[in-house]
Amino acid sequence: MSLVRVHNFSVSLDGFGTGEGQTLEAPFGHAGQRLMEWTFETRTFREMGFHGETEGSFGVDDAFASQWAAGIGAEIMGRNKFGPQRGPWPDEEWQGWWGAEPPFHTPVVVLTHFPRPVLEMQGGTTFHFLDADPAAALERARALAWGLDVRIGGGATIIREFLEADLIDHLHIVLVPILLGRGERLWEGLGGLEERFEIAATPSPQGVMHLILTRRRS
Repeated sequence: MSLVRVHNFSVSLDGFGTGEGQTLEAPFGHAGQRLMEWTFETRTFREMGFHGETEGSFGVDDAFASQWAAGIGAEIMGRNKFGPQRGPWPDEEWQGWWGAEPPFHTPVVVLTHFPRPVLEMQGGTTFHFLDADPAAALERARALAWGLDVRIGGGATIIREFLEADLIDHLHIVLVPILLGRGERLWEGLGGLEERFEIAATPSPQGVMHLILTRRRS
């Protein structure tokens, strides 16, 4: 069966995957861009068109960042990764943070209590809006992925719910040396998680720590 993977998800030292107060101008709330600064110089993110025109680096951070798309056939994300709106959609004009051609190039299942019609974008990204629990969302994503792996894209609440349901096989977390104090916690209620995973840690010259959690096989 295909794997369920998380890649490049950054958390602060105190466990927050995003700050408080998300707005259109501040997708990560009061955290600003600090959780993602480690990506800015990588070749992978430069090739996506983010943060500059130069080729970017080929170091440790790029080695991890570049794994996010290989073998992925679909993504699952929470509504607030897709946009800052809360409650019923006022209209269907909002099409995500990424412009006309999002970087996913696969079907994307957006979990929301307020479904809307399928949204087809340039470059092969198609957003499917679904009100479902983790197991049902994964079943839908696997059907869309045609046998390839499914990536859980975040935010913190969605990843935590899939961990609680024991549905994640591979988890790449980037520990960023900042303290946020408030926001969305990733690890809340997940005591003993390390018993389910083999854990490896790789430091980066950028000051972050890459943690790879791989499901233990019985």
